[in-house]
Amino acid sequence: MGCFSNGSQGSGDKLRIPKVKSIKAGQLFSAQNSASAISFPEGNYVDDPSRSQKDGKNAPQYNTLIFEALSTIKDSNGTDIDAIVGFIEQRHDVPQNFRRLLSLRLRRLVLQGKLEKVHNCYKIKDAELGTKTPTPKQNDVRPRPSQNSRVIIASETVEDAAMTAAYKIAEAENKSFVAAEAVKEAERVSRMAEDTEAVLQIVKEIYEQCSRGESILWA
Repeated sequence: MGCFSNGSQGSGDKLRIPKVKSIKAGQLFSAQNSASAISFPEGNYVDDPSRSQKDGKNAPQYNTLIFEALSTIKDSNGTDIDAIVGFIEQRHDVPQNFRRLLSLRLRRLVLQGKLEKVHNCYKIKDAELGTKTPTPKQNDVRPRPSQNSRVIIASETVEDAAMTAAYKIAEAENKSFVAAEAVKEAERVSRMAEDTEAVLQIVKEIYEQCSRGESILWA
């Protein structure tokens, strides 16, 4: 019995030894995996070719949005990522992870020497400003007049011309009326002058007859 007990105890010890070794090996493997995961920087898509290819295709678009935001805001001290994200979100539909992607793109542009980072703010370098065509502000973009607006403008022009013509006609008619009244008044004064002259002639004849002592007969 004592031997059997010792034998079973010895076999139990032998079973525990590989178990402990397996646990240590698993922990070591897990630690190696975690260390290798930490060693990759955020946004490294080397292990995923599809994501890397997609990020490469979106790079010019993100660059355009970033340069548009910085060129429009024009802060001499630089623009932080919150202001850049807010500017782009007001004008474009962005994905949920847009802030993280934009942060990666900003860091990439800084490494490429296209942007300058000062106290967590980003601004375009002077050399880059000389080569980039400034993006026009949205307020400077004037929409082309539509066909309906052209019709309205044309109708307003016709109405203005018609009103001007009517005013001139009314003014001419008024002048014509005044001229006609003046002619009538002149004719009336002329007739009055003729009547006055006739009366004076009669008075003169009566006076001459009276001077000669002739009698005057009134009809």
